[in-house]
Amino acid sequence: MPKKISELKESLRSEQSIHTDFRETMTYGEYLSLDRILSSQNRLSGHHDEMLFIVIHQVSELWMKLLLHELTAAIDEINAGELQSAFKKLARVSKIQSQIIGAWDVLATMTPAEYLEFRGSLGRASGFQSHQYRLIEFALGYKSDYILKIYEKDPDIHRELEQAYKAPGIYDAAIGALSRGGFAINPDLLDRDFTIIYDGDPTVAAAWEEVYRDTERHWELYQLAEKLVDVEDWLQQWRFRHMKTVERIIGFRQGTGGSSGVAYLRNVLDHRFFPELWNLRTTL
Repeated sequence: MPKKISELKESLRSEQSIHTDFRETMTYGEYLSLDRILSSQNRLSGHHDEMLFIVIHQVSELWMKLLLHELTAAIDEINAGELQSAFKKLARVSKIQSQIIGAWDVLATMTPAEYLEFRGSLGRASGFQSHQYRLIEFALGYKSDYILKIYEKDPDIHRELEQAYKAPGIYDAAIGALSRGGFAINPDLLDRDFTIIYDGDPTVAAAWEEVYRDTERHWELYQLAEKLVDVEDWLQQWRFRHMKTVERIIGFRQGTGGSSGVAYLRNVLDHRFFPELWNLRTTL
């Protein structure tokens, strides 16, 4: 049976080691800077549901910050041949993605009528402008130069995005791992123009097929391939939930940032980040 309230209070009092004097000691809230975080939900309208809209997007940006932290470290580790460490981080990336997907389910509780009450307050601000989402796309190999113009207002963010735009992504690191593993990879791929979206190569396809046909011999590369498939799978589910949530709330109206909204989100669903890893499912 549940404990009585008096018993619970007595149990708490018996915890003699619990600290209660924080006059000269850092608190939980101070460590997490909760004063700044919890005072950053600034509604521009008086509508109740704008708080939901702000919090969901802020939480998603925090998850994306952690995702980028793990993803960029995984790329460095793949390049260094430390695949087991990279696998841990990529597994965490997939779990983070599942959390962001879950956020769309909460936002989907907002109705079109509720959103219209404060949509005008957003001006041209839009999730389309999320620079962290662009950094994720760049790290996965999806490069779009016209996107960079959006960020010229902030030189630091623009500089960070330009560097990521020119840098090799995680699939380039994986192709390098194939080459170091003894596979005959087209040398042009190892020092290519990384601003160009990768769209496949026969030598990479042949290498991955050999990995999948002899998984015991190439176990680490096989694990790497499956971790990459996990990341892309979750990203596409993220994109799909985003698209359906937008369709549910605003239909096929233009986005606040000027994009075509649902039509744009549907188009990007067709892109494959790691084409050979999906094609071999058919060719094996």
